[in-house]
Amino acid sequence: LVADQKVGLILSGNGDVLEPENGVMGIGSGGNYALAAARALIDTDLDAESIVRKSLAIAGEICVYTNGTLTIERLSAGGRS
Repeated sequence: LVADQKVGLILSGNGDVLEPENGVMGIGSGGNYALAAARALIDTDLDAESIVRKSLAIAGEICVYTNGTLTIERLSAGGRS
């Protein structure tokens, strides 16, 4: 994944650069589960970090290779926080 404050992109293993639908992305063993959960939550009143946390929790419940240990990096107007 490559992202700044304005756009998020997926860089594939073949070097393709893809722009995801709705700006929602997922990678890793539980990425598709987290992506599905995030897409379901995107139209709620939750903020981005809450959507991430809930989506990863759901992925961790479904995928045996995904756990609940999280490192979340947030992009702020002035850079990474």
